[in-house]
Amino acid sequence: MASVLPQTNLNAVDTLPDAWDYKGRTSRRSSSGGWTSAAMILGVEAFERLTTLGIAVNLVTYLTGTMHFGNASAANNVTNFLGTSFILCLVGGFIADTFLGRYLTIGIFATVQAMGVTILTISTTLPSLRPPKCAPNSSSCIPASGKQLMVLYIALYLTALGTGGLKSSVSGFGSDQFDESDTKERKQMIKFFNWFFFFINTGSLAAVTVLVYIQDNVGREWGYGICACTIVFGLLVFLSGTRRYRFKKLVGSPLTQIATVYVAAWRKRRLQLPSDPLLLFNVDHIAAAGESQSMKKKQKLPHSKEFRFLDKAAIQDPQSTAATKWNLKTLTDVEEVKMVIRMLPTWATTIMFWTVYAQMTTFSVSQATTLDRHIGKSFQIPAASLTVFFVASILITVPIYDRLITPICRKVLKNPHGLTPLQRIGVGLVLSIVGMVAASLTEVKRLRVAKSNGLTHDSEATLPLTVFVLVPQFILVGAGEAFTYIGQLDFFLRECPKGMKTMSTGLFLSTLSLGFFLSSALVTIVRNVTVKKPWIADNLNEGRLYDFYLLLMILSTFNLAIFLFCAKRYVYKEKRLADQGIEMEESEDLVCH
Repeated sequence: MASVLPQTNLNAVDTLPDAWDYKGRTSRRSSSGGWTSAAMILGVEAFERLTTLGIAVNLVTYLTGTMHFGNASAANNVTNFLGTSFILCLVGGFIADTFLGRYLTIGIFATVQAMGVTILTISTTLPSLRPPKCAPNSSSCIPASGKQLMVLYIALYLTALGTGGLKSSVSGFGSDQFDESDTKERKQMIKFFNWFFFFINTGSLAAVTVLVYIQDNVGREWGYGICACTIVFGLLVFLSGTRRYRFKKLVGSPLTQIATVYVAAWRKRRLQLPSDPLLLFNVDHIAAAGESQSMKKKQKLPHSKEFRFLDKAAIQDPQSTAATKWNLKTLTDVEEVKMVIRMLPTWATTIMFWTVYAQMTTFSVSQATTLDRHIGKSFQIPAASLTVFFVASILITVPIYDRLITPICRKVLKNPHGLTPLQRIGVGLVLSIVGMVAASLTEVKRLRVAKSNGLTHDSEATLPLTVFVLVPQFILVGAGEAFTYIGQLDFFLRECPKGMKTMSTGLFLSTLSLGFFLSSALVTIVRNVTVKKPWIADNLNEGRLYDFYLLLMILSTFNLAIFLFCAKRYVYKEKRLADQGIEMEESEDLVCH
């Protein structure tokens, strides 16, 4: 008997009550999750990043050089492709949280992405799926046919669909492999997010150097073929970890909670709110009734005076026969939705940064194709590989911030974490404005060289100007991304309610998507308005791209002013709860910081 009791206690400690293995049994800490599982998930994310960026960063040169698109049309197709990839993260997150779970979502959408990249590879291999090459010194080229465009778009948007679905669940499924209730594993989970960011940029670096070089010097079919093989390999690595993964119960999408709060409030819009908020339905009422174990775990939130219309969702209507999630919500549910609403001004004012960012993968690459890209006499840098300075700027900025800026801010601003998330975003917005000024000045210089050498009307000429004049704009916007990306991620993770952490990633990624779509819209508007003297011409030497960059600078400055106004008025959740005498839960605080 003495030998049985220790084993029983050991089993109790070893099991995880909120996680299951692939057969639906309670997971064991010793044989599941941890770094072994997380490493396989990190691998599929690195391969996804390598594949997506390997296509996107050099896509503008393929569309203009092979498919005979104009500069504006090619740029819009690139930004629409990237925008669709990120907006579909919201769809993927909803499917994962509500129907499939994160594991199946990753597996299915990684397969979809592999199909898209495979079709793209085939389209670059078969001559019938691309238009014939332009005749030498010809002013017109045969455009791509409807069939060729159809295959191209099917390939690109299948890839975008796969990217969105996969990206929506990778970080969440990775964090599922660590138990937040265990101090050791909670610290490992924080390190996981650091490695997650590292692997994203490692994949980016390989894409803008190795893959771009292969595409330009060996062949597109080889470059895209490697992308297809890479994502398939990543999928196989991911599936090989099935026996070790920890699976969590579906909790439903936060989008559903937001929708039910609005619907419940609208249904009871004619009812009067009680004078005392304590009379509204709340978490403690459910707990007292012995219902809904998941609701007991929710942190009760204090009532706030903003957006009081939504409080009506928590009125207990005596005339209602049965309470459902569509006609009765807890006050805590309502307050969580209010938290999301408070974040929307910040969410909206960060979109403009990603519009500026979009130019680094479109017009900046087009500029590079017109400049001298030689290093020495024989080696020529691929135009899209200039984005290596962009990625390098990100990788350099992060340690500089950590080792230099943070200690200074601790002393000057008395903030133990350095800059606050909103301050980080503000620095990123300023750097994007300076980046557009640098880009405009560089374009003015480039056009002067073209004019002085009589090459204004020659779209295929290489100007006697080194491509490295474009480096400042890549470095400035890249450094801006390091501040904005991490600041946004920290802000949305910190300020989203604990039960809506999945949606916080979706909110963040949606700003990227809308930034790319806004870029497409601005390019179209500018193209239509400046017909007589085009700012964005098919031959950049005949255009006024510097004016477009100045327009982005002006819009970004206006956007920065709105952001600063909103940021000054914003009260962080931690301070808001502290003022009410409520402490944030330890696990939530660790994830946020």
